[in-house]
Amino acid sequence: MADEEQSPSAPAKVLSRILEELGLISVYKSAFDTKLLIFQRFIRLFAYGMSTLILVSYLSALGISDTHIGLFMTLTLAGDVIISFLLTLITDGVGRRWMLALGAVLMTGSGVIFGLVGNYWVLLVAAIFGIITPSGNEIGPFRAIEESTLAHLCSSAVRADIFAWYSLVGSAGTACGMMTCGWVVNTLKSKEYWSDVQAYRLIFLAYGAIGVIKLALALSLSKKCEADPEPKPVQDSEEAPLLGNGNESSEPRPKPKKPRKPLFPHISEESRSIFIKLALLFALDSFASGLAPLSWTTNFFRRKFNLAEGYLGSLFFTTSIIAALSVLVAASLARRIGNVKTMVFTHLPSAIALALLGIPNSLPAAMVLLVFRACTQSMDVAPRSAFLAAVLLPNERTAVMGAINVIKTATQSIGPLITGVLVSKNLFWVAFLMAGSLKAVYDLSILAVFVNHQTREEREAQEEAREQAAQSQG
Repeated sequence: MADEEQSPSAPAKVLSRILEELGLISVYKSAFDTKLLIFQRFIRLFAYGMSTLILVSYLSALGISDTHIGLFMTLTLAGDVIISFLLTLITDGVGRRWMLALGAVLMTGSGVIFGLVGNYWVLLVAAIFGIITPSGNEIGPFRAIEESTLAHLCSSAVRADIFAWYSLVGSAGTACGMMTCGWVVNTLKSKEYWSDVQAYRLIFLAYGAIGVIKLALALSLSKKCEADPEPKPVQDSEEAPLLGNGNESSEPRPKPKKPRKPLFPHISEESRSIFIKLALLFALDSFASGLAPLSWTTNFFRRKFNLAEGYLGSLFFTTSIIAALSVLVAASLARRIGNVKTMVFTHLPSAIALALLGIPNSLPAAMVLLVFRACTQSMDVAPRSAFLAAVLLPNERTAVMGAINVIKTATQSIGPLITGVLVSKNLFWVAFLMAGSLKAVYDLSILAVFVNHQTREEREAQEEAREQAAQSQG
């Protein structure tokens, strides 16, 4: 009888175990602000996916050369370096929610200008001072602020799960954006009264509208997202004697002024050392990414295999969904072998596939390499974010993560110009070969430098365990 009562709970336990392994329980139990930040990323990357699919095609339709398109991407990323650096550096002093709102306003402005104007220099200014991504990935201050906030809102025990779903939902947003854009453009171009340029401009106007939605979501966040305030000074009343000595004035003392929150955060010596190592390694990886950004990759398939936007959207929707689902495997793997090994062992195969991507002359062979790369290319994202959050102090995360993202964007900005020159000389495959080879060097370097590195949280846990063991023995 007891066995019959226990048997129905067995499937429930299995389901609970699966949900826990996938990290869904961690997301379900997380704060509302955490869920809102994850949803914001879906909305934002949906817009990024839309614009990235057609960016090169739109500029080409305006009569801009490949070399100038490469220069456009380089200057866009370079402008983002300056804006992101300034915004993320002062974010905790000004307020994270206000900075996210400002980024949404810049995103809206860029979309509207791209949807209404066709002049190269005006578009370039809008891309530099606004938010337009040539790579389909994060640009602007959003990611550094959101990752710092997520690390602030969740405990270290569930951080890998939260970052995994943050990454997964973003990849899904990119995939859905590319798919939607591809077939909308295809449908519009099939109409006689819609030209290519008009179809592309409608997508950018939709991009601007999504920026307005992003603004509303940013303003919906609570004060819990802000950085912890400085410790309050001890009040005079707490240290005063219970009874006065008769010589004191009966007038109440003025309340001490609250210490002013510093605009620029202090970075510890240990964090500076880690920052320098990570900055150099991430710079190498980002330079490689700049040689093969998503906008150039989609354009490569369009030119070489004559794929229409609808089929391009479907192809990269599939690869983005595969990349998104692979993130869940990475979170589970990171709990077993650690963040650093997961970053390297999953990213290295994608680097090899990228290096070979430009060689096949048949579409099926190129698609196989593209899908194989998608299986592992995003699996390092969540472990990398969790590793960064673990090695930095809470009040350093926004500034250091922002500075690292700035360095990554700066080095990435060099790549598109080089690729533009190679494309103009019909050497697209060289860009892919260089990008994949450099990424492989980055993976092996990360393993060599950080494989035995202990984070502060790990050291504190070991010290606490030793103290408990000593107390139990005593």
